[in-house]
Amino acid sequence: MLSINKLAYKLTKKLIENPEYYRVGVEKLPSGATVIDTGLEAHGGYEAGLMVTRIAMGGAGTAELIYADYGGLKLPTVIVSTDHPAVALFGAQLAGWRIKPEGYTADGSGPARALALKPKGVFKKIEYKDEADVAVILLETEEKPPDSAAYYIAERCNVAPENVYMVLTATTSMAGMVQISGRIVETGLFRLDILGLDLKKVMYGAGYAPIMPVHPDGGVAMGRAEDALTYGGVTNYVVDETEDLLKEIVEKAPSTNCKDYGKTSYEIYKAVDFDFTKVDPALFAPAAITLTCAETGATFTRGEINNEIIKQSAWN
Repeated sequence: MLSINKLAYKLTKKLIENPEYYRVGVEKLPSGATVIDTGLEAHGGYEAGLMVTRIAMGGAGTAELIYADYGGLKLPTVIVSTDHPAVALFGAQLAGWRIKPEGYTADGSGPARALALKPKGVFKKIEYKDEADVAVILLETEEKPPDSAAYYIAERCNVAPENVYMVLTATTSMAGMVQISGRIVETGLFRLDILGLDLKKVMYGAGYAPIMPVHPDGGVAMGRAEDALTYGGVTNYVVDETEDLLKEIVEKAPSTNCKDYGKTSYEIYKAVDFDFTKVDPALFAPAAITLTCAETGATFTRGEINNEIIKQSAWN
C-alpha cells in the first residue's frame, strides 16, 4: 500500500539535511520532534515552497516552477500533477485538521492526517488509511509550535513524539505563497467533491497557478493567494465517469459561478470581516477546469483566467 507519510518523510529529510540551500530553520524540541521553519523566521523561497508542496501532497505528486504571462504581467507559476488525486490531495494536502493543544492552534495539512484520520469522513469517502511509524504535518501558522503540539500530534497519529515532523509555513512568506498556489489541483478537486463527483473515480490531476507577489499584511497576502487560484488557476482531471455527468458538473465547477466573481478576494473577505463562513463557497474553485472522460476521451472545459483581476490584485 502507498504510504504517504513514508514518502513525505524522504522529502522532509532533504530539508533537514540541506537547511542552508533551502533557507529553512531546523530545530529539535525536547520531545525529540523536529520543527522545520520555512517562512516564520526563516527565508525559504521558491525551492522550499516547491518542496513543501510535494510534502503536503504526501510525496504522491510533483511540483515544478514555470513562467507565464497574465495579460502582460509575467509571474512565476507552479505546475502540479498527481497520479493519486484522492489520496495526495484529499488524504494529505487538504487543510483538514485543526491542531489545538492548550495554548496553541494551527491549521494542519499533509500526510499525518491520514494516520489520525482527520477528518474521519474524508478518509471514509476515499477509503484510505496510512500505516507508518513517522508522521509529517504541515502547519500554516505565524507562531512556532510548543512541545505540547508534538505530543498532541503523536498521540493521535499513534507514533512516538520523536517521529513527528512539523513543517511550518506562513502566507506572508515566499515559500508560503508558493505552496498555496501549489494547492490548485486540490482546490479543483474540492469543488468537484462539493458538486458530487466520486473522488475515487478521478484517475489523474494536473494544474497550474501563478505565484503572487509576497505582501507583509496577512489579509492582503491571503487575498492575493486566493486570487492566484480563483482567477489564475487552471486544472485538468481524467475521470472514470460518464460523459453526461462530466458535462453537467463542469458547468458548475469554475469560479465564474461565484456570486461575487469579478471582485478581488481581499475585497470579498474584507466585506465579511474575514468570516469565511459568509463567503460564497463557489469562490473556492479554479478559474478554469477541464474534465476528460477516461473511457471515451471526450473532454469538457469551462472557465478562463481573469488577467485583469490578477493584475489588480498584484499591483494594489
